Amino acid sequence: MIEARHLRVLRAVARQGSFSAAARELGLTQPAISQQMKALEKSVGTPLVVRVGRGVALSEAGEVLAGHAAGILAGLTAAEDELAGIAGLRAGRVRLVSFPTASATLVPAAVAALRAERPGVKVSLTEAEPPDSVGMLRAAECEVVLAFRYPRAAGASTEPEDWSDLAVTHLRRDPLVALVPEGHALAGQAEAGDLAVLADEPWIAGCPQCRGHLVDLCEAAGFTPRIDFATDDYPAVLGLVAAGLGVAVLPELALAATRTDGVAVVPLAAGVAREIVALTLPDLGRVPAVALMLEKLKGL
Repeated sequence: MIEARHLRVLRAVARQGSFSAAARELGLTQPAISQQMKALEKSVGTPLVVRVGRGVALSEAGEVLAGHAAGILAGLTAAEDELAGIAGLRAGRVRLVSFPTASATLVPAAVAALRAERPGVKVSLTEAEPPDSVGMLRAAECEVVLAFRYPRAAGASTEPEDWSDLAVTHLRRDPLVALVPEGHALAGQAEAGDLAVLADEPWIAGCPQCRGHLVDLCEAAGFTPRIDFATDDYPAVLGLVAAGLGVAVLPELALAATRTDGVAVVPLAAGVAREIVALTLPDLGRVPAVALMLEKLKGL
């Protein structure tokens, strides 16, 4: 195995023409130079220097290796400098995948805080919902995922997604609220009480994961919701509710970046919430840029 320190010795010997002169250049002893040259020759399986009078010259193999040594050592130096920049947060990257609601509300402030502190760190953003986003993390297509999951409702047939192989950073609880048209009987009330009060209403459902949790919540309250409309687009959900076409349950965070004209927001008595987290692979948590991204997200 060729080592970088041996290549540095070879280049010094080539420049100086003797082991003793190479030793002076590198601040080593002459026996140390001789020993490292022998180790290098053993690694490549052929002599690299020949005796010429009181000095040495490179053999044909030595000339070939010395010709490559400059590029190899330059590449190693560049790599060392780049790694030092990453370790010192002068450089580095974080590929962030987020669900749309968090992209509009949590990501901008966190990325701005990171960039203000470490402008050399590059952050990219891709939008995807769990479990697709979590699959991207496991496939090493990103470093950090913003995801959410709902608690298992009583009697539900589905289990929350398993994240036991990932490093999970809890960011916040995101309470669910009922949305009804402004003229609805529940509009203006302090809370909706049991969801059973909405059992006879037509429903508007959100993303597939939200839709499944809605069905679980309603069935736990003793009824199966009649879902007339289903859309992943939160503004569309609000528009349908405002038009009097049904009621919905959405996370509070979804309302932060959306107009709610014509809609009354009513808290749920059960205090049901989804958990918003940042996920990464356990080993990635030690990467400085990733750790800083998690810190900024957690500080929101």
